Amino acid sequence: MNPNEKLALSDDILMKVEKPERYIGHEVNSVIKDKEQIAVRFAMCFPDVYEIGMSHLGIQILYDMFNSWEDVWCERVYSPWIDLDAIMRRENIPLFALESQDPVKEFDFLGITIQYEMCYTNILQILDLAQIPLNAADRGEDCPIVIGGGPCTYNPEPIADFFDIFYIGEGETQYRNLLNLYKECREQKVGRKEFLRRVAKVPGMYVPAFYEVSYHEDGTIRSFLPTEDGIPEKITKEIQMDVTDTYYPMKPVVPFIKVTQDRVVLEIQRGCIRGCRFCQAGQLYRPVRERDVETLKKWALEMLKNTGHEEISLSSLSSSDYSKLPELINFLIDECNERHINISLPSLRIDAFSLDVMSKVQDVKKSSLTFAPEAGSQRLRNVINKGLSEEVILKGAALAFEGGWTRVKLYFMLGQPTETEDDIRGIAELCNKIAATFFDTVPKEKRVNGRVQIVASTSFFVPKPFTPFQWASQCTKDEFIEKAYLTRKAISEQLNQKSIKYNWHEADASVLEGVLARGDRRLCEVIRRVYAKGSFYDAWSEFYDNDRWLDTIEECGLSVDFYTHRERSLDEILPWDFIDCGVTKEFLKREWEKAQREEVSANCKLKCQGCGAAKFGGGICFESKPAQGLVTGGC
Repeated sequence: MNPNEKLALSDDILMKVEKPERYIGHEVNSVIKDKEQIAVRFAMCFPDVYEIGMSHLGIQILYDMFNSWEDVWCERVYSPWIDLDAIMRRENIPLFALESQDPVKEFDFLGITIQYEMCYTNILQILDLAQIPLNAADRGEDCPIVIGGGPCTYNPEPIADFFDIFYIGEGETQYRNLLNLYKECREQKVGRKEFLRRVAKVPGMYVPAFYEVSYHEDGTIRSFLPTEDGIPEKITKEIQMDVTDTYYPMKPVVPFIKVTQDRVVLEIQRGCIRGCRFCQAGQLYRPVRERDVETLKKWALEMLKNTGHEEISLSSLSSSDYSKLPELINFLIDECNERHINISLPSLRIDAFSLDVMSKVQDVKKSSLTFAPEAGSQRLRNVINKGLSEEVILKGAALAFEGGWTRVKLYFMLGQPTETEDDIRGIAELCNKIAATFFDTVPKEKRVNGRVQIVASTSFFVPKPFTPFQWASQCTKDEFIEKAYLTRKAISEQLNQKSIKYNWHEADASVLEGVLARGDRRLCEVIRRVYAKGSFYDAWSEFYDNDRWLDTIEECGLSVDFYTHRERSLDEILPWDFIDCGVTKEFLKREWEKAQREEVSANCKLKCQGCGAAKFGGGICFESKPAQGLVTGGC
């Protein structure tokens, strides 16, 4: 690093903290600008540690887009780790951005991406360390505008008090307009409140200060309405329909230290055709929009050249559904073999094509394969619309074993709607059948170490907004634990139990995630208080204090059961009903009812289910489909 470049932290402090490289900036491809030539300074924050935040593709895209504009300088901010957090509080050091090392409170905007509910206390840590008032209502003219984006903004109400603006949807569409409006208001000297009033009328922007919520005596919502004329009652998500001719980071910042995804990430498409009823992303990001394969080839080579990374990963909710996947993979295999670059292929279905591909891209010592049946029985897989039969799973396993794989990871969810003891036992029985398939498929003389290893992992079901299960009851902590014990017991009774290892997630955090996922504005006070008591980094099990959360919820006169264990009626006003994500409430109701009848819905390529996403005028909704021809807006 250039000795003339200033650092916000002294050498003495940097020598005391773990991984000081998190805080010094100036990595390869980071953008440095002359702040005297800049009209708008934007601090882009991921409210978690550097290693996780640096892996987030959304921030990489927006960072590249913002910095392509001459009048804007976008810099990065991450949550300081526990050790530095304590020092900054003790020494009164304000939170700073990595590129300039300037305090965040001097910026025009602080943008916070909100990827998971358990980071909510870290948002308050960021604001607190930045010396910005936690409550939006308390901020003066000299404070940055705090704007939130990401999947959790599809129910922003539990954190509404802390944000000036929420950007609902994909960031490529409205940010330029927003920043132009900011410059215009600054020139006119109209002040913070008038700027926010004008923002509230920009498509995709939710300004909580201009909305009011009232409640029935039973705690459910009576009304949710704007407080001024001209403010929209409904906010429609922003969506980038052309995902090829758009911004993509050709020179992503290369971290100084190993991060969770230390590789080039190539996003091949957005959206998913599958329609799993528990999956929020599969609904939020409709319709499916593919990137042009020739463009992807060019991007891949350029990004590898510009970063020096030794691995490239294809990013998608369901990579197997990308129509040009064979062509893209064959190209990458040819190019990457020459350059000794690894290829990572997540989200692939386990079929003959995928296994053939994986054989080509993985070394001789094959790593594990991953299946995600999500449910142990066919009945429950039909309920959740997983679209995966036992026959397909076992056939995939047999092909894998024939190909030399000996380790299989299986992911399931416990506590899904209508689940019975037989469904739970089905997890153990499916694991046993996969192990048996190994012994039936691989001759004794070819078995490495004599046996197969099946690793079954269960997470606990959390109902999420904008899914068919948004009305569902969530299990209590005790019910979750009981289900995990039953799973373990059922596995221990199987013939091949020595080949099966079982892991399960913590139940405490899953229940709290359920509270925050479907919560309302009254939870802002809970989050404020629990943070004041010392909670942050709740996504990290070693720092999560469940009793503190439960006590605080009770202190605020609220109930965990109200937000989690209670099944919602179909006519209840939900905290997120003011948002239009493209998928209609009628469609979600139909899918909820079909789930209870154990009916399967075909994927988007086979048959349009009328979800509503066709209103955006593109993507898979308007592509040719076998038998149906063109969908012309009937969705």
